Amino acid sequence: MTFAVIRTGGKQYRVTPNAVLAVEKLEAEAGATVTFHEVLAMGGEGGLTLGAPTVPGATVTATVLEQKRGEKVLILKKRRRKNSRRKQGHRQHLTVLRIASIAA
Repeated sequence: MTFAVIRTGGKQYRVTPNAVLAVEKLEAEAGATVTFHEVLAMGGEGGLTLGAPTVPGATVTATVLEQKRGEKVLILKKRRRKNSRRKQGHRQHLTVLRIASIAA
């Protein structure tokens, strides 16, 4: 089982080939190919390779499946005994990816 840990959108994701994951919005059309060069770690039959801070020469290639928005998150602010309430909603923009290959 080969895997890699990549960094995108300020978060880290553990990915395997053919995995589908939703990440922070990337500027790419559906069907486009995206390459990640920030590979923090790689693992497989040969053991684990940790980067300092990244693994040199390692890349992860993914295909963009769709651009979508996440679930709505409600933000409620209430000041007690003041009859003051504020309600706000937020939906994060996401990019859905399918990991094509992991190359060292």
